Amino acid sequence: MFKKKPQGMSRALVRRETTAGYLFLLPSLFFFLVFVIYPMFMCIYTSFFDSTMGKNTQDVFVGFANYVELFQDEIFLGALKNTLIIVVVSVPIVCAFSLWVASAIYDMHPALTSAFRCIFYLPVVTGSVAVTVVWKWMYNNYYGIFNYLFTKAGIIDQNINWLGDTRFALACIILILLTTSVGQPIVLYVSALGNVDKTLVEAASVDGAKRNQVFWKVKWPQMMPTTLYILIITTINSFQCFALIQLLTSGGPNHATDTIMYYIYYTAFKLYRYGYGNAMGVVLMIIIAILSAIQFKLGKSE
Repeated sequence: MFKKKPQGMSRALVRRETTAGYLFLLPSLFFFLVFVIYPMFMCIYTSFFDSTMGKNTQDVFVGFANYVELFQDEIFLGALKNTLIIVVVSVPIVCAFSLWVASAIYDMHPALTSAFRCIFYLPVVTGSVAVTVVWKWMYNNYYGIFNYLFTKAGIIDQNINWLGDTRFALACIILILLTTSVGQPIVLYVSALGNVDKTLVEAASVDGAKRNQVFWKVKWPQMMPTTLYILIITTINSFQCFALIQLLTSGGPNHATDTIMYYIYYTAFKLYRYGYGNAMGVVLMIIIAILSAIQFKLGKSE
């Protein structure tokens, strides 16, 4: 009896703590189910219908017709191409530049390191509308700073309509995306460098390893979890590029800056083809899931 009583009390305590934990989790779980799981299910479900969400119209089941039409839609294929270009260009540059900056500022005085982190992180916390207004002024084809500097330097003979020229519009979007995407990776890499085992670094230095060898052979393997996280998050954010397109070009000129996210918005909320737009969302979700799984597997194999 003496041994069973504490055991019974322990089980009761565990049960109370478990119940309390689930009660604290319940609000977040409710919002997750209502605003994430349910919309995800409805997105997949509606993608099989010709749905307009109108009061006087009835959804018509069309099976995979939306998906068949999707890969015959030249605008969607162009948006997919633009999105892949954004991802392929921005993700490696963001990761490499963030790693370089973090390595450069980590060995500085702590006050300087904090100052640089704030400078690079500032665009992240600044509103996208404010950032877009500044960049729109810089790209202005009459009084923009880029045209002014390039003209004064003799690089160009006349002003360029950066956002209105199909040759430059997508590159301009990528440049803005890069400046707003490096802040978080830099902060994460600085933290990762701070968590590197100093004894291993000292041992490698004592054994005669050069600075580059210490970084790639000792520090880099310990930073792989952070790198994996940055790769996945940056890839997802690049695929979801929307605000810049909406505020600057609206997919123009001549669909040169269309992305999947913007085309989903245009199809669903401008053309009111919700079923077709949701089919694009499902395709985008599958692409992101596959790329994230590949990155995760490659990161784990390192």
